Amino acid sequence: MSDYQKMIASQPYDCMAPELDLIRRETARLYRRFNKADEEEEQQILLQALVGELAEGAFICPPFYCTYGRHISLGKGSYINMGATILDNAPVRIGANVMIGPNVQIYTAAHALDAEARIDGVETALPVTIEDRVWIGGGAILLPGITIGREAIVGAGSVVTKDVPAGARVVGNPARILPAKAKTPSL
Repeated sequence: MSDYQKMIASQPYDCMAPELDLIRRETARLYRRFNKADEEEEQQILLQALVGELAEGAFICPPFYCTYGRHISLGKGSYINMGATILDNAPVRIGANVMIGPNVQIYTAAHALDAEARIDGVETALPVTIEDRVWIGGGAILLPGITIGREAIVGAGSVVTKDVPAGARVVGNPARILPAKAKTPSL
């Protein structure tokens, strides 16, 4: 099994493997072109080449950074604001009508906790899923393996370390669910 196959299967893999480095370099060339493009039509063409799935009406504002691109699916009418970083070593599924604020970071990759294994490049990737009609405030960070449920809201600057139920509102570091009757702080 290749390191790419291990990565996609959420098994430990060598993140320094030449096959992965080659794909990351190709992806970086594409997102640099996207980030420099002036015309929206050219941006859309580059996005279609960069991400795995770009549904009707979905858009990402430059600048945008990702690891592989091909593992990102962006649902109909979804919008990612400028400065987003998506480490899509595993699938990142973003549903329909999702709004993602500026400078949001989505991570699927986690380095080994053991120092020797980490130095050797051992990494594991876990998928991230953002269901339909979610709003993620600016500067939020989503960690590997989490799911944000339908119509949930993630407050600006929150660090999401575990799944967020549908309709919940979470804030803070680590993100915690606000009580149903609590007034929502500025998101």
